Amino acid sequence: MELEEDLEQPSWREDASCRGFDAGVFFPDDGDAAGIAYAKSVCAGCPVVDACLSYAVEMNQSEGIWGGATKQERRRLRRRWLRQLKKAS
Repeated sequence: MELEEDLEQPSWREDASCRGFDAGVFFPDDGDAAGIAYAKSVCAGCPVVDACLSYAVEMNQSEGIWGGATKQERRRLRRRWLRQLKKAS
């Protein structure tokens, strides 16, 4: 994963499928399976899903659906990513 050059407004956001959606769609309650599935379905067809997920993992986004992943899924990815960084150093 590479850190975006402009962390304030990454350029990939301009091409995101979620652009124009109410942000609340991507912050469903933990037990809202239908809401989570809907948010993930928007991400599934997104041309920048990988950039979004990388950004969320690197920035340690702790809430919502980012890059088609829940906070628990991103937490696992982040731990794996940090272990790889530690091994590489």
